[in-house]
Amino acid sequence: MATEISKTQIDRLGDRLRKGNITDSDLRLLDEYRRSFTATYGTVASAIRHQLNLEPTGRPAKSTTSIAEKLRRESIRLSQIQDIAGCRLVVSDLSEQDRVTGSLAELFPTTNEIDRRQKPSHGYRAVHVIVKLDTKAVEIQVRTTLQQLWAELSEKLSDLIDPTIKYGGGDASLQMLLTKTSTVVAKQEETELDLLRTQQTLTGLSSESEMTDDDSKTIIDLQKICDSYQTVLIETRRELIELFQSLIENPPRPKQEA
Repeated sequence: MATEISKTQIDRLGDRLRKGNITDSDLRLLDEYRRSFTATYGTVASAIRHQLNLEPTGRPAKSTTSIAEKLRRESIRLSQIQDIAGCRLVVSDLSEQDRVTGSLAELFPTTNEIDRRQKPSHGYRAVHVIVKLDTKAVEIQVRTTLQQLWAELSEKLSDLIDPTIKYGGGDASLQMLLTKTSTVVAKQEETELDLLRTQQTLTGLSSESEMTDDDSKTIIDLQKICDSYQTVLIETRRELIELFQSLIENPPRPKQEA
């Protein structure tokens, strides 16, 4: 049976990774540390599948390169990284995002939620739920469809042009594109959520017994307005999805490269 790696060993390994002077034995130790998350990841993914009827996508262990880059980019110890193991759930909209994150908090005994919707990280919006089981952490990213498309665009630009783009670096014109599209996504989704709440309120009012004919007529008229507005929002969402798909398939280049 393998000896468990101590926290001190892990953090010293992280220091060497950050500095870049690593040996073959360091790589073996890192691989052992990464693989120590596999069982916990499997437990979390299985619970999501069988208890919530959702299909997570992701990886039981973060790549060596990604770990080293994160250590250099952030003031953090290797033992403090919470996304060594992680998976993702993509849901339809903000309402479903709230429902799923709530379900995750009920499903697992110890969780910590990081909401990056109101205060996005360089345009990135999502809710991260950190699950802790048996001293191991697994990060569950819960993204809406539009948040996922934005993230795919950010990743594509980072992979093709400059890896610092998704962390606020790189070409200014591409950063502006990501910032503006992130804001558009947020406004679209917040408007959809506001409309849904209004429709639910009107449905509740229409079921009340003590209502005059004028009250009923007013509610019906408001419901018709909401239905018309919803049609517009559905079309706007479709256009946004098409825009992202086009940008992902044909990513823009920095102005100096045009």
